[in-house]
Amino acid sequence: MSGARRFAVGVDVGGTFTDLFFFDEERGEVSVAKTPSTLGDQSRGFLEGLLLRLQDLGEIAALVHGTTVGTNALLERKGAPSGIITTAGFRDVLEMRRRDRARTWGLGGDFHPVVPRDRRFEVPERTLAHGEVRTPVDLEAVRAAALKLRELGAESLSVVFLNAYANPENERRAAVLLREIWPNAFVNASSEILPEIREFERTSTTVLNAYLQPVVSSYLERLEGRLRERGAQGELLIVQSNGGVMTVGEARRLPVRTALSGPAAGVIAAREIARQAGFANVVTCDMGGTSFDVSLIEDYEPGLAAQTSLDFGMVIRSPMIEITTIGAGGGSIAWVDRGGMLQVGPESAGSDPGPVCYGAGGERPTVTDANLVLGRIAAGEPIGGKIARLNLEAARAAIESQVGRPLGLGAEAAAEAILRVAASRMAGAVRLVSIERGHDPARFAAMPFGGGGGLFAGALLLQVGLARALVPRYPGVISALGCVIADMRHDFVETLNRPLDSLDVAELERRMADMAKRGAALLDSAGTRFERRSLRFELDMSYIGQTHTVPAPVPAPPGLSGAAESAEGGLTRELLRSAFERSYLRAQGAESSEFGGLLEGIGIRALNLRGAVTGHRPKLDLRALRPAEGASTQAAERPGREVYVDGAWRRAKVYARLELPVGAVIEGPAVLQQPDATVFVEPGLCGEIDELGNFVMRRADDNAAQQSAS
Repeated sequence: MSGARRFAVGVDVGGTFTDLFFFDEERGEVSVAKTPSTLGDQSRGFLEGLLLRLQDLGEIAALVHGTTVGTNALLERKGAPSGIITTAGFRDVLEMRRRDRARTWGLGGDFHPVVPRDRRFEVPERTLAHGEVRTPVDLEAVRAAALKLRELGAESLSVVFLNAYANPENERRAAVLLREIWPNAFVNASSEILPEIREFERTSTTVLNAYLQPVVSSYLERLEGRLRERGAQGELLIVQSNGGVMTVGEARRLPVRTALSGPAAGVIAAREIARQAGFANVVTCDMGGTSFDVSLIEDYEPGLAAQTSLDFGMVIRSPMIEITTIGAGGGSIAWVDRGGMLQVGPESAGSDPGPVCYGAGGERPTVTDANLVLGRIAAGEPIGGKIARLNLEAARAAIESQVGRPLGLGAEAAAEAILRVAASRMAGAVRLVSIERGHDPARFAAMPFGGGGGLFAGALLLQVGLARALVPRYPGVISALGCVIADMRHDFVETLNRPLDSLDVAELERRMADMAKRGAALLDSAGTRFERRSLRFELDMSYIGQTHTVPAPVPAPPGLSGAAESAEGGLTRELLRSAFERSYLRAQGAESSEFGGLLEGIGIRALNLRGAVTGHRPKLDLRALRPAEGASTQAAERPGREVYVDGAWRRAKVYARLELPVGAVIEGPAVLQQPDATVFVEPGLCGEIDELGNFVMRRADDNAAQQSAS
């Protein structure tokens, strides 16, 4: 018989490991687990991970999942066969894109859209840009196209009509018919997925959603079935790319919003850790088995992008946390190119076969193999729980033969070269989101996490000039922690495309109220407990004639419950103008017109209205993670070992990190070991355990009392 539902569980499935974070809400206790991902069917590894800590899944109150099913299907082009029905003459919008090129300076390269041309059908219909229906949709042509697409093997459909954002009537009529005759629920109308101007972005987002629907729906159905078989009855929520969560029903309807699910959860956890630790400005550095994901948090807020490209020509226009990804994970393969240059990644050994040291069939050396050869990770204490001991000899032989000999280096020097190349690539990604966007890295702390982030914390601190490195208590499962604490969020967008001087403010207020109502209905239907609810609105605005817009936060009309800010007395055009001018100056890095330029005398256009409705879930007090009373540095110390640093072997102290007390100071070289990750403290660096159990690393000669990142 199931016990009381008392556990909130976060599960993040990565390319190498499935990470789990368990919070016992009744006792205020936490535990973590890590198991290799089962890439053929992620639900198997998901369930195996749960059973490592809980035999009775009926004890789970809330289960929140960060998934890479959609991401992998897009990157590997393994979505479902899909079809498009569009306006006559616009069959090739998906293929024409923005006429960009895969390689900016190259003359070659090609692009293969996820829907080939023989499954893109045109039908007579025409809606003008201002919303007038010039030609009603030919429903018989729609029916014929759908029947032909079924014959061609399409499993899902996209209906994308020209200017449907301005008036969706033709699209709606076509969608009603298609849902009557199509054999499943996978019919997507662009006016329902993205009712926003710009044909390619609307087409791409709608088509990618349809491409993912059968794959993601099938996975979620299998997962729910396995959970029910084991007695799980708590709610299952899915993390979105915007850092919020949604119900399984919404994930089936809008799988495209899960494209950066796992990495987004990591940023949300990092923001909460930074907030409770007192660090306002942080660069998150998530190093898993396959990739290195970087994001910037300024004044406790992560950046949010209106769209992203997962791969060339695969554009998703939906709010997403800004994350820069490179192929530099623990499983990234080291190789010497034809020019004799050492390269690391982007190809990864993943979890199958994994690094050479796993002994599971991997033959090409990886970053993990290099860390093992240099003594930075222990052969007898591998993370993940499925391998008893790492094969040091095999890792050493692979590095020596495939990297060392071509470069004329010994095994240790070759392994150190691998780590330096990997660290250099990571530092480049950190500079990209900080220095190259006008941010001084000395104002920021690095927050390295993921299974391998702690091994490169010192290298990033030294190479980029960051103020500190804040390594969380459980760095290997931070994305799973983010799943537990993420709020439920729903985003809406509608195109206005009106000059500000002629904008109907009353109509704008009505649209804002409608967004708030739709969002509240979604929150009500989720069956989730929220501590509070909030509303935020933005207008995409620009000077008339400009191509790009800036998002201008605007207050809600009076009377909307939960609004972050309400317009006293109602919205006015002057208030909207002021909001735009402040945002325009901020986009130039200026606080006032004295240091930035406004375009006096040029009209302003309001392009899109965006709304976000958030249900705030209960937050975890991270003091639950702090070391136990009575812990001591002496008791946490383990036998030391030799580590290879800067071309020489040096004796390093080794500690069981989770046994270190608050206030413990560790000087490098040192290794902090724990079940989910390893932290390497380089010579010249030191660190201290803070009140939340974080390890705050700094330069040993940096005795400044004030932390410039806080």
